[in-house]
Amino acid sequence: MDNLSLFIAIPAAVAFLIPIVSHRLKWFPDVSSSVITFILFLFSLETLNHQCIYQMGGWPAPIGIIFVLDGFSSMMLIIVNLIGFMACLFSVDYMEKIYTSKLRYYSLLLLVITGMNGVILTGDLFNMFIFLEIALIASYALVGFGCGSKDLEASFKYLVINMIATYFIFLGIALLYGRFATLNMAHIVTSIQQYGTDSVVIFAFVLFFVGFGTKAAIVPFHAWVPDAYTAAPAPVSALLAGGIIKSLGIYVLMRLTYNIFGMSQVIANLFVYFGIASIIIGALMALGQWNFKRLLAYHSISHMGYIILGFGLGSPLGILGGVFHLFNHSLFKSLLFFNSGSVEYETGNLNLRKLGRLSEKMPVTSVSSLIAFFSTSGIPPFNGFWSKLIIIIAAIQAGRPFSALWVVIGSILTLAYFAKIQRYVFFGNGDEFDESQVKDIKEVPSLMRVSLIILAVLCTIGGLLAIGGVNGVFGPVVNALAGGTNQYIGEVFGK
Repeated sequence: MDNLSLFIAIPAAVAFLIPIVSHRLKWFPDVSSSVITFILFLFSLETLNHQCIYQMGGWPAPIGIIFVLDGFSSMMLIIVNLIGFMACLFSVDYMEKIYTSKLRYYSLLLLVITGMNGVILTGDLFNMFIFLEIALIASYALVGFGCGSKDLEASFKYLVINMIATYFIFLGIALLYGRFATLNMAHIVTSIQQYGTDSVVIFAFVLFFVGFGTKAAIVPFHAWVPDAYTAAPAPVSALLAGGIIKSLGIYVLMRLTYNIFGMSQVIANLFVYFGIASIIIGALMALGQWNFKRLLAYHSISHMGYIILGFGLGSPLGILGGVFHLFNHSLFKSLLFFNSGSVEYETGNLNLRKLGRLSEKMPVTSVSSLIAFFSTSGIPPFNGFWSKLIIIIAAIQAGRPFSALWVVIGSILTLAYFAKIQRYVFFGNGDEFDESQVKDIKEVPSLMRVSLIILAVLCTIGGLLAIGGVNGVFGPVVNALAGGTNQYIGEVFGK
């Protein structure tokens, strides 16, 4: 995959083509979006163990616009396009019954994928900002897609909070441009190395931390998450949790920290403390939730803490734990939102107190939900266990045993609130359960089941990716980050 612009051009072109063609070909939105996202996923797999710099118009950096492909961006492309493909498959029947309007939905969904792919690949701050806005503006519309009062309120809150974060990011970009007269990220690194880290650079990093920390749903910048995840259609919630907060938040924050500004002890401590706060506060808030999707929203906040904590440890093993958990969370969290969408599809309800006894009526949804429950709670041999174990070992090796203890406590809390979901939704019943409401319930349609089964299988065998440790499958990702600023300069300028 040397022509990296295809990751942006293809979904953007189809997003604009869908409204033109769909008035005559009613099947076109469903088929085109699923086919295109599958092709993009195949393209992303081709980027494995592959590095390249794509120069737009043949202009080299720092003069021209470039796309940078390394281990980290390759992994993120795989995550984004896999979850995008699963979301499109799930949407075919889900959107038909729950929301009915597909034409604008798929266009917006593909624009979100376009923006995420652009953010992952771009090598300069200005284009990163442009792609960031493309993804966010489309996602604002998707969150409020139902057009109900709560949907629009959630979308407005999402818009306002993230626009404030965007202003922080834009100011940080402006400060760096005013200081170094360049927007190319590798060129900024060389300028920082030449002129040193002064108050402008430090302030710019603080602005980026707040801005991208908000996109990543880190405590205390998480206020938009519960309402947005609850209001959005289930496939959009899956894409928000599995792709958007990873690509627009965690990915950019770690790219800037490790490859642009450089990791320091102060930044490492910052990540560790914010990570622990996110783990515990998110988990405690999830314990008190009775709405299926709202509980999953707080669960996302908690698990962003594990990822931030792993990256904050700074060691190769800590980076591996953070990267692996980022990958695993994308799988089991998307699966959990698809599970909630399946329950909503059949029952029209997400209140745990009013649900119950669905394991016999919806066996595929029940089993896949149980697998996601085991994965996210850190039960062996599922994938979530291995990434959490790596983070715990890395924390102990880094001389932070109390950080490892908080990871264990967070996992116990996760076990508690997901046991509540299994108890009230699938294997027992809530206090307000009406037995007559489950009489006509059956399993969801086949395409929805395909998404559930694929992600459940990946959660089951995903632990195998831990084989080899820092020299295994995620070795290129660890090398891209652990190599620091010099590694990134070398990739872009060939030094």
